[in-house]
Amino acid sequence: MGEQVAHDGFSLPAIGFGSYALNGANGARAVQAAVEAGYRLIDSAFNYENEGAVGLGVRRAAADRAGVIVTSKLPGRHHEREAALRTVEESVYRTGLDAIDLYLIHWPNPLTGRYVEAWEALVEARERGLVRHIGVSNFLPEHLERIEDATGVRPSVNQIELHPFFPQEDAVAYHRERGIVTEAWSPVGRGGEIQRDPVVVGIAESRGITPVQAILAWHVARGIVPLPKSQDPGRQRENLAAGEIALSDEETAAITALGRSDGRLKDQDPAVYEEF
Repeated sequence: MGEQVAHDGFSLPAIGFGSYALNGANGARAVQAAVEAGYRLIDSAFNYENEGAVGLGVRRAAADRAGVIVTSKLPGRHHEREAALRTVEESVYRTGLDAIDLYLIHWPNPLTGRYVEAWEALVEARERGLVRHIGVSNFLPEHLERIEDATGVRPSVNQIELHPFFPQEDAVAYHRERGIVTEAWSPVGRGGEIQRDPVVVGIAESRGITPVQAILAWHVARGIVPLPKSQDPGRQRENLAAGEIALSDEETAAITALGRSDGRLKDQDPAVYEEF
């Protein structure tokens, strides 16, 4: 399975594991199963209220902790520098790990306008050893340029909404030019509509794979790291195996062509959306 490498040499696996709404004991078991199935990138966030479950699942797994990248994210209400640093410290404490491998700003919250301050805090958190790598989520090019201009530090990762109905071609190209790895949240959409699309179903049937595997393979073909979620160990392994499926250029283009102008799943435009 291929990897995606950022401008600073930080390497991420082709497919990661999303943990949104995987909480408590069930969440810990799901994360443990994912790590034991072979996932080496686990995504969480302060606002998911499951950093403890994620950390416990990683620690319990029969796998080398050093090989697992644990991610969390800074919430919008804690962009002020000191609040951001306290939040990072709390995230580390909740996970029970010595440090968090990748920490992201969850949303830019441009109307509040303190995301540069939040980025400065993440730079300091990295210098202090609280986190190993830093990045952002849901940032537009103007947000990325502003934080780099202010600090001289470019994010390693930008995690954005990305799926066949919202392929984000311009954003992906922008990231690639600058060595920023693109991660995809909600990579297969929600509600099953994308999985039922005739193009996706046709590709899946022709290859003897599931529609979800076809969608995840499409992400991998584009150099994007998708973060699918599942509590079922069999489905976890099935999702991870999609990283070994090589779609043709024609198949990849056919799925990309499903993009819609109104493809966002929710009304969450990063140009105006404010996360709490």
